[in-house]
Amino acid sequence: MKRRPGRPVLITNAEPSQEEQLRIREVRYLAMMSIRVGCLLAAGILVTVRPPLLWLWLGLCAAGMTVIPWVAVVLANDRLPKERHRWRRHRPEPAATAIRSGPAQPVRGELIDPRPDRG
Repeated sequence: MKRRPGRPVLITNAEPSQEEQLRIREVRYLAMMSIRVGCLLAAGILVTVRPPLLWLWLGLCAAGMTVIPWVAVVLANDRLPKERHRWRRHRPEPAATAIRSGPAQPVRGELIDPRPDRG
């Protein structure tokens, strides 16, 4: 996006540094891989305990151990989502929307204000 001359740069619009983005993605990847290890440990415990519906519990653990790595890699390679405040400047003003959607009728390319004159 081009910056207009004379318009200040907002520091809130700056993206996090590459190092910070990499750190966030690494932490997210490690957290998901920890869940995968938890599924593996749970499967090992379930095999030794042999609870009712063992096949169901082992199936859930196996699904977790196969789906979680794929999701972790996809999320680790994806960029971080943009924050909500970045999109606010592209939305129309609420007052302008209300005037356009109100009962005003265009006359010769202008909008008539439905409120009575003050004065």
